[in-house]
Amino acid sequence: MEFQNQEVLETLTERHPNYAHLSVVIPVYRSGSTLLELHKRLRPVLEGLTDRFEIIFVEDCGGDNSFEFVEQLAQQDPCVKGYQFNRNFGQHAATICGIAHATGDWILTMDDDLEHQPEAIPSLYEKAKEGYDLVYGVYEDRSHAKWRNLSSELAKRAFRMAIPSLNYDYSAFRIIRRHIAQSLTRFDSPFPFIDGYLSWVTNRYGTVRVPHGTRYQGASNYNLRKLLAFTLNIFVTFSELPLKLATWIGLGSAAVGIVTLISILLLKLVGGISVSGYASLMGAIVLFGGLQMFVLGIMGEYLGRINFKTSHKPNYLVAREVSFRQNEKEKG
Repeated sequence: MEFQNQEVLETLTERHPNYAHLSVVIPVYRSGSTLLELHKRLRPVLEGLTDRFEIIFVEDCGGDNSFEFVEQLAQQDPCVKGYQFNRNFGQHAATICGIAHATGDWILTMDDDLEHQPEAIPSLYEKAKEGYDLVYGVYEDRSHAKWRNLSSELAKRAFRMAIPSLNYDYSAFRIIRRHIAQSLTRFDSPFPFIDGYLSWVTNRYGTVRVPHGTRYQGASNYNLRKLLAFTLNIFVTFSELPLKLATWIGLGSAAVGIVTLISILLLKLVGGISVSGYASLMGAIVLFGGLQMFVLGIMGEYLGRINFKTSHKPNYLVAREVSFRQNEKEKG
């Protein structure tokens, strides 16, 4: 919803003093040294788009002093709000938390490391105003390590095969229309995947090519183990492909077993087998035992998620929050 009429905007602002036109949600994890530079570059960009904006930092309990920098920014800037989890819940949970507290007509999400350049925000915003519910900022060229680029590309291809409705290009740099973004808070899954949710909610999305910024400091918090765990969670949570794979593996192994059994019987009848072989027996046990354990493992992953789902554990818990108004009240 665009407010071209200034009188309408002023009236709405008077009725809802906390109203913002554009909300920026930034999950924070071990990036305290980056936040001041990020805010310094982000604020003038937002001022060039609208005078009604807010910046929401959600600190995912990384164990460093990141939230101290969030508090510092909130004391200086009335447009900054901050939330801190009481333990680590993950980037997607932190993003959903920020969206739940956002008030803007448009909600933009971005990373905290300056690889998502604030200067690219206007291009996403202009593209969204063409009538899209969702616009992704997609890198022209990635500056990650080769293994990271390769693993990300393979994972995306696998996701598109497992989740046909998944948007072709997606990233954490996105702008979302308010009612679409707010619908994300209604999903109740212990393993949230925002882009999986968005592909289910809307297919009116666009993309904008953006430059890949340079990380301001430090290295990526995603290592190979975390990427593999995240990939597994997406497959099991959003796709039936592992279950179908388990079914086909079971059928295939049963077929192999039947063919093997028939072959052994035929050879026995024609005298081709004089002594039963230990190696073939153990090989069959190991092969089919391994396949059974693999299939049972897939079933166990789904059962574990059903257990998490029925326990009704929240996706996140906020331990602390800070804002300029809150600081003013405390001083008063």
